[in-house]
Amino acid sequence: MLASQRQERILSAVRAHGAARVAELVESLDVSDMTVRRDIAELARAGLLRRVHGGAVASDAPGRPTDEPGFDAKRAWASAEKTVIAQAALGTIEPGQAIAMSAGTTTYLVAELIAQDPTLRPLTVVTNSLRIADVLHSAPGVQVILTGGVRTPSDALVGPVADSTLASLRVDRTYLGVHGFDASGLTTPNLAEAATDRALMSCAAVTTVLADHSKWGVVGLARIVPLDDVDTVISDDSLPSDARRQLTGGATQLRLVTVGQPSSTAPEEQS
Repeated sequence: MLASQRQERILSAVRAHGAARVAELVESLDVSDMTVRRDIAELARAGLLRRVHGGAVASDAPGRPTDEPGFDAKRAWASAEKTVIAQAALGTIEPGQAIAMSAGTTTYLVAELIAQDPTLRPLTVVTNSLRIADVLHSAPGVQVILTGGVRTPSDALVGPVADSTLASLRVDRTYLGVHGFDASGLTTPNLAEAATDRALMSCAAVTTVLADHSKWGVVGLARIVPLDDVDTVISDDSLPSDARRQLTGGATQLRLVTVGQPSSTAPEEQS
C-alpha cells in the first residue's frame, strides 16, 4: 500500500470517529507502529488532523486552552471509548438514588442508557444539560431537575442560577464529563462552567469522572478541581501510563474499561 493510500485511510478513520488509535491503525493497515506514527506526523504537519498520545484526533479537536467545541463535534470523538465508559458508569447507578449529571457527550450516553433501563426506577436526575433533560423527561419513573442557567457552546447551563440551584440540593453521586485532565486536575475552557462543575461535585457524596484517554493532557483555561478531589475516574484501557501513575498515586480510584468488550474491564487500579 502506498503512503498516500495509508494516509487517506487514516484520515478517513479520524473523520468517521473523531479519533483513531495507533494500535487499531496498525492492525487495520497491517503495517508497523513506526509507519503509522510517521503517517500521522505527516498528516498533522499538513493540518489535516492533530497528534495526541497513542493516536490522532480530528483537527478541530481542542488544542488551545480557550477552545470550546460544540456538542455535535465532540460527540464524534472517541465514540467507541465513550460508549463503554457510559456502560460502566450505568452499572454504578442504583434504583432509588438521586444522581447529578454534568453536560457532556459521555454523560449524555449514560442518560440514553438510563432511559432504556426500567430496572433503574425510581430515579432522580439533576442536570445542567438540556440534552440530558430532553432524553430523560419522558422516561417513566425518572424525575428530572434542570438547573437553569446560561447556555455554553457545549450545551451546558452554567452561571449563578445553576450554581444556586445546585447549592440547595444533595445527591448520592455526581457523574462529571470533562474537557480535559492532567496531573494538575480537571479543566474546562469556560470559567463559568468550571464553577458550575464544582457546584455539581459539592452537592454529591461521591464524584465519578467519565473521561476517555484522549482527554488526558488536554488543558482548558479554567481548572475545576485537583485530581485528589475526585473519588473515581472511569476511563478506557488506552489511557497512557503516566496518567495511570498520576491517578493511582493519590485518593482517586481508577477504573479502566476495555474497548470492544463492553461487559469487561481492564484490571481495576486502586488508589
